[in-house]
Amino acid sequence: MQIKVIDLKKKYGNITALKNITFTIEDKTITALLGPNGAGKTTTINILTGLLKPDEGEIFYGDFSFQTNSKKIKSIIGVVPQHNNIDRDLTVYQNLLVHAILFGLKKNEIKNRIEEILHFTGLINHKNKKAGKLSGGMKRRLVIGRAILHRPKILFLDEPTVGLDPATRRHIWDFVKNINKNFGCTVVLTTHYIEEAELLSDYVYFIDKGEIIKYGEPEKLKSEMGKYVLEIFSGGKTIEEYFESKTEAIERLKQHEDVDLAKIRDVNLEDVYLKLTGRKIDI
Repeated sequence: MQIKVIDLKKKYGNITALKNITFTIEDKTITALLGPNGAGKTTTINILTGLLKPDEGEIFYGDFSFQTNSKKIKSIIGVVPQHNNIDRDLTVYQNLLVHAILFGLKKNEIKNRIEEILHFTGLINHKNKKAGKLSGGMKRRLVIGRAILHRPKILFLDEPTVGLDPATRRHIWDFVKNINKNFGCTVVLTTHYIEEAELLSDYVYFIDKGEIIKYGEPEKLKSEMGKYVLEIFSGGKTIEEYFESKTEAIERLKQHEDVDLAKIRDVNLEDVYLKLTGRKIDI
């Protein structure tokens, strides 16, 4: 299901968190909202899921206005908040059972649906363990599994891997890709991790200070910069120059004087952000 956001605005007192942003999330894609902390990513997700009301703007899920069909639309979305909000004193199975009841799943399908999710998340052997005893990665898988228990058409993930170690983070990435592929679920995620946005998303929206400053497919966004970056540290600062080939970068390096350190690497999405804002993404 396509999501259309039109002229969304949100203020907190004198601070404008979102400045009339407009964007579209295509059906069955993975779309990343990429930007530093405080950019407006979580505010956007909270409005799209009904946790916050916008000051201005419209949201459409397919042909349905969220403002007038919120109950119907909430039944087809899943939400994974930034922090794990599981009940630590309940078992893994009980956490899923409570969610199934709250979403009105039929009694004769609850058991099968929970078993399906336990297998999909790899938590089947931990179903009787209290959620508070799980590792950080397992807790995150439980939160995501709970969010897809009712088979939503759209899944929102707010900073899905924040605080996880690199190995666990990669397991979660595979998990998210499988949700998109196996369930045909549209995934919208917020992140400040460059690698996460590059590896997961079909489309990226750069958000900075409450505005969308650039969007597109990751590879196309990077190709606009070039293929390679020459990083030179000299005189106490780093400068970046962009080239289509390593040969061009090497020839350019030969022209520089007083170079302390130099490196040639592939262009990434942070280079795009740096070019747009003049600074790196601050996590």
